[in-house]
Amino acid sequence: MAMSDQAKEERAPDEAEVAAGAATEQAEGRAEGTVDGDYEALVRLLKENEELKDRALRAAAEMENLRRRTARDVQDARAYAIANFARDMLSVSDNLRRALDAIPAEAKESDAVGFKALVEGVEITERAMQAALERHGVKKLDPQGEKFDPNFHQAMFEVPNTEVPSGTVVEVVQTGYSIGDRVLRPAMVGVSKGGPKQPASEAPAEPGPVNEQAEKDA
Repeated sequence: MAMSDQAKEERAPDEAEVAAGAATEQAEGRAEGTVDGDYEALVRLLKENEELKDRALRAAAEMENLRRRTARDVQDARAYAIANFARDMLSVSDNLRRALDAIPAEAKESDAVGFKALVEGVEITERAMQAALERHGVKKLDPQGEKFDPNFHQAMFEVPNTEVPSGTVVEVVQTGYSIGDRVLRPAMVGVSKGGPKQPASEAPAEPGPVNEQAEKDA
């Protein structure tokens, strides 16, 4: 029995040491796990911060684009708000001009007081109409002698003419109008052909086919 007790006493320190070692290993494992967890959390937070920063920058860019679009829309609204009304008024201006052109020259020079007053009244009305349109940004397009520009002119026919460069507006059938940088109505014109070519830097665009329907309407 003495030998058995002595063996137990000899084994007891070994078990205590094993238990202590296990406890130490567990503590070290927990410490190592805590460090790894903190590192992963830090990485996750940095990633989330970058995502939030990217979202904030995108939102700021979208707001800036929206502000610019809104400012442009407001500017366009101010500049072109009367475009439809002005376009309708062009027919009134055209009719005033047609009325004046229809009066024979000798009739204008007659001594009939009432008739002269009527003619002067129509002329004053036409000038007032043109002045009102110009005050609101509407400009007349009368391209006589200019090179053809398809952005502002509409070719009605071609005129053989060797004295001027090809593509020159030699006749204006109907004046056009623009508002700002937009065309309310293109000028209807006759374009020369058969003459010398325009210089390369000033060569006009091709007028394209004649618009027969527009010519009939004019």
